[in-house]
Amino acid sequence: MDDTRHDLPDNTHRRGLLKQALGGVAVLVLGPHELAWGAQLLAVRLWPAADYTRVTLESDIPLNATFFAVDNPHRLVIDIDDLELSPQLRDLVRKVRSDDPFIAGVRVGQNRPKVVRLVIDLKQAIKPQVFGLHPVAAYQHRLVFDLYPTQAADPRAGLQVAASAPQTGAAASAQGSATASAPPALPAAPASPTAPATPSTGAGTGTPSSQAADAVNDALGEFIGGLKKGGTATAGNSSVGGSGGNASGNASGNAGKVAERSAAANAASAEASKAANDTSRLVIVAIDAGHGGEDPGAVGPSGLYEKDVVLSIALKLRARINAQPGMRAMLTRESDYFVPLQERVLKARRVQADLFVSVHADAFMNPEARGASIFALSENGATSAAARWMAKKENASDLVGGVNIKARDASVMRALLDMSTTAQIKDSLKLGQAILGHLGKVGRLHKPRVEQAGFAVLKAPDIPSILVETGFISNPEEESKLKDDTYQGQLADALLAGIQRYFARNPPLASNRAL
Repeated sequence: MDDTRHDLPDNTHRRGLLKQALGGVAVLVLGPHELAWGAQLLAVRLWPAADYTRVTLESDIPLNATFFAVDNPHRLVIDIDDLELSPQLRDLVRKVRSDDPFIAGVRVGQNRPKVVRLVIDLKQAIKPQVFGLHPVAAYQHRLVFDLYPTQAADPRAGLQVAASAPQTGAAASAQGSATASAPPALPAAPASPTAPATPSTGAGTGTPSSQAADAVNDALGEFIGGLKKGGTATAGNSSVGGSGGNASGNASGNAGKVAERSAAANAASAEASKAANDTSRLVIVAIDAGHGGEDPGAVGPSGLYEKDVVLSIALKLRARINAQPGMRAMLTRESDYFVPLQERVLKARRVQADLFVSVHADAFMNPEARGASIFALSENGATSAAARWMAKKENASDLVGGVNIKARDASVMRALLDMSTTAQIKDSLKLGQAILGHLGKVGRLHKPRVEQAGFAVLKAPDIPSILVETGFISNPEEESKLKDDTYQGQLADALLAGIQRYFARNPPLASNRAL
C-alpha cells in the first residue's frame, strides 16, 4: 500500500517533468525568432536613381507604417509597428550612397516599445509613395517607400543635354566611323532630308560587327535632320577633283567655282551642325533596358543578371545612335532601378519617339535553348505558345519590380496604352524584320521571323515597338557571350544597323516637335 501511494505522486511527477522537457525541446526547435512577437525583417534594399529613390523593407509578415514629412530641413519620418531594431535596419544606414539625389542619410531608433522609427534626411523636397507588396517570386512581404521629386524629371531634357554634349570616347569613335564611310544618299520622305550615317564598328574588318555595319551602306539614305536637300550633295562634291592637266589648265577659270563650292560646303556643314543640335528636328529612338532594381529578370547559370546585361547593351546602343548625325536616343532607365512597364512607354511618348526598342535576354527551363528573337505586339493572340509564354513572363515584371497600383493615373495609363493600332503593329513587324537580319550576322537566331504576343511594354499606340531577346542567358555558352563587352558591342552595332535600314525603307514624316 505504501509503495502504491508513493508510486502515484512519483508517476505524476515524472509525467510533469516529461511535459516540461517536451516543451523545452519545442522551444529549442522553433528558435528565438519564431517565438518572438512582431515581424522579422529579412532584408532592406536601397535603389537610388535620378527619377526616384526606392527603399524596400522585406519581412515575413506584412508591415504597418505611418509617415509624415518635415521641412527645414527636409526629412521623412516613418514609424513601423510591431518591429524591433535589427542588424538589417542598422545596415540601411550604411547603404546610403553619397550620389543619391534624394537621401542624405538615414537614422533608426526604437521610438517606443514595438515601434521602430526611421528618419530619412533628404537633399530636396519629395512626393513620397508608400505601399505594400504581396509575396511574389523569391520575395516575401515588402513595404516600399518611393521618393519622387516634387517636379518630375522631363525625359526631353536628356535629349537636349546629349545634343549639346561633345562627342567623346565610344561616341566620338562611332562619329568618326560614320564620317569616314558615309553611304550614298537615298530619297527621303517629303520635308525630311537628312545626313548619312553608318554604325560604329568596334572590331576590325571581317568581324560580325563590321559586316553588320557594311550591310547598311546599300540601304541608308538622307532621312533625318534639318538640312536643305542640296546641302549634303554640295558638301559631298566640295573637294577639287579632276586630273592634274585639267586643274592646271583651268586654274584661273575654276577659281571662282572652287570658292563657291567651298562656301557652299561650309554653309552645309554649319547647317548640319545646327540640325544635329536641334532636338526639335531629331529622329528619336527610345531604348528600354528591361527589368531593373527589385526585378533582376532572368538569371544565368553563373548568377549573371539579365537587368545588368541589357543595361550595358542599351548604353552602348545609345552611344552609337547619339554619334549619328540627326539621331538621338533616350533610355527609359540609365541605372539599376525599376521602371513600371507603362511608365516606360509613356517616357517614349513624352519625347515623341519614332521607335521603341526594348532590350532583354531570354531564359528557358531547357539550358540548350539558344538564339536571339524579336517580338512585336499582337492584336489577335500570340503567334506561338512560346511567344505567349514569353509575354506572360515579361508582363509579370511589374509584380516582381513592384508597382503602386493605387497611383491615381494608373487606369488612365492602361486605357491609353490599349489603343495600339494596326498600323503601329505593321510598322513594328517591319522594324523587327530589319533588325532580325542583322542580328543573324552576329549570332544564332532562335526563330527566323518576328513573333507576336501581348507584351504590355509594346503597347504604344503611335510608336513602332519591338522587344529584342538578345540570347538565352540560361544557356551557359550564350551567357558567356552576353557578359562579354565585345559581343555586347556587336549586338549594339547590329541593332543600330537594323534601325538605320528600317528608316531607309520607311523614312519618318517631317515633324516640328515641340520638345
